[in-house]
Amino acid sequence: MAGRAARLVLLAGAAALASGSQGDREPVYRDCVLQCEEQNCSGGALNHFRSRQPIYMSLAGWTCRDDCKYECMWITVRLYLQEGHKVPQFHGKVSLNAWFWSTVFHTRDTDLTEKMDYFCASTVILHSIYLCCVRTVGLQHPAVVSAFRALLLLMLTVHISYLSLIRFDYGYNLVANMAIGLVNVVWWLAWCLWNQQRLPHVRKCMVVVLLLQGLSLLELLDFPPLFWVLDAHAIWHISTIPVHVLFFSFLEDDSLYLLKESEAKFKLD
Repeated sequence: MAGRAARLVLLAGAAALASGSQGDREPVYRDCVLQCEEQNCSGGALNHFRSRQPIYMSLAGWTCRDDCKYECMWITVRLYLQEGHKVPQFHGKVSLNAWFWSTVFHTRDTDLTEKMDYFCASTVILHSIYLCCVRTVGLQHPAVVSAFRALLLLMLTVHISYLSLIRFDYGYNLVANMAIGLVNVVWWLAWCLWNQQRLPHVRKCMVVVLLLQGLSLLELLDFPPLFWVLDAHAIWHISTIPVHVLFFSFLEDDSLYLLKESEAKFKLD
């Protein structure tokens, strides 16, 4: 009992330390955001920002602080690249939160930890669909992404409300996650196939999609745990770790491509 409590304390501490990604903790990034807010997010400068802000960004809740964080993120990325460092991760909380609650649930199975594990898993899938929408549609049609994001949030709210307030239906939860998972797989895979010749790095994304689809079969298997420790579900969790590392590598390559593309357009302008 004491051992389980100690593990939970350590996990909570790890989550607190990891509440911001490496890029979020970078002093250059923090100073940039602070200076940007002082210069642009009060008084006449704030009124100027709001007057030139597109209506769809205002409706989506995009604030002056959000704009500062976005601009400073790219400034920090450029400085990392100039110094020969790897691109840092920013705002990486969604997957971490899901893994955290999954670990807590498998350490101590309660009604609360079970729900948090299930709900966070659904959130990760919907977030992946949102990322796919941003990458495939959002660069040209940001208003569409804002509307789609609102739809996904509504779907997640309805899903969680039904399971929390009406009935925790395992069968429904399984079908719902399989449905959104299928949308996620088909959308990402179609985009990868369409762009694999023009953008070689999307092959990493294609491998990730196919591996996750194959590994998901472990969730359907039922066999005695190996060494009475590793059952199919545990093996699935372990197997997804390197897959997410590969997916982050794809996101890193794709971000560098988009950065170079935006810099080329800026020079032309």
